[in-house]
Amino acid sequence: MKQQYFILVLAHSLHGRLRRIHVPHKIVYAVLAFAVVGIITVLGFVGSYVRMAWKVADYNSLRAEFDSLRERYQALQRESSDKNQQLATLQMFATEVSMAYGLNGKFSDQVDAGAEGPLVPSFKESLEEYDFLKSANFSIFSRKQPRSWQKNTRPTLWPVAGRLNSYFGKRSDPLTGAGDFHPGVDIRVDVGTPVRAAGDGVVTRAGWAGAYGRLVVVNHGGGITTFYGHLSRIEVIPGQAVSRRQIIAKSGRSGRVSGPHLHYEVRQGGNPVNPYSFLKKSARPQNYAKSDLPF
Repeated sequence: MKQQYFILVLAHSLHGRLRRIHVPHKIVYAVLAFAVVGIITVLGFVGSYVRMAWKVADYNSLRAEFDSLRERYQALQRESSDKNQQLATLQMFATEVSMAYGLNGKFSDQVDAGAEGPLVPSFKESLEEYDFLKSANFSIFSRKQPRSWQKNTRPTLWPVAGRLNSYFGKRSDPLTGAGDFHPGVDIRVDVGTPVRAAGDGVVTRAGWAGAYGRLVVVNHGGGITTFYGHLSRIEVIPGQAVSRRQIIAKSGRSGRVSGPHLHYEVRQGGNPVNPYSFLKKSARPQNYAKSDLPF
């Protein structure tokens, strides 16, 4: 059987000689097949490159969008933190005004004891109290000085009946575990426990104070001041004279705390001193067992 083939004729340009080349069909078909495979392979590589370039461009676009959203989220977090501080200030101001004018609003003294982190008034609560103050009758304003004013200025009363949970001086931070100096004592009580002034004095501060949360500061004269921190509600206003045993606030867990308690601090000349020297000489709170006392 004769093999089928193609004849390729070549002619020389000078002397005109012809040359015939016999190319079998199989070789021609093989070359065409390799050419087709090569073209398909090249097209596949080109397609893969185009898809990869498109994915890279899409990834870069998503990455840029993600960075933009992250920056917006951080900006919103900062704005939210500022708003919370402003709302806390507004709540404290509304409370001060309501007490100054002898108003009794519908707001509860209850605070969620299971809430995590610092407690600040919500936007709705602040607006409700603002609306109440705006529509209230301020003609009932009255402010009385206590009769026993300046008779018991030394802070010799336990502000709450509770157990000492953290002492004065060096300690480990309960939230971070790092070394820390504690300028007062922590007295463990439930949220909403009445907090009483440790002695006669004048309120110099009543409001939000960062890590202290809601804070009341009483000046007893002679360079002695007492601090009552992490409160859930404040019952006095700056400039108000208070007497020993008078309820000035309700305990809570506002500010930087790990649990509900009262932070009680005594300062002399602006410097924190150990409240132990005052507490050990003070009268034991009512319904407080002797065995519960740490000294």
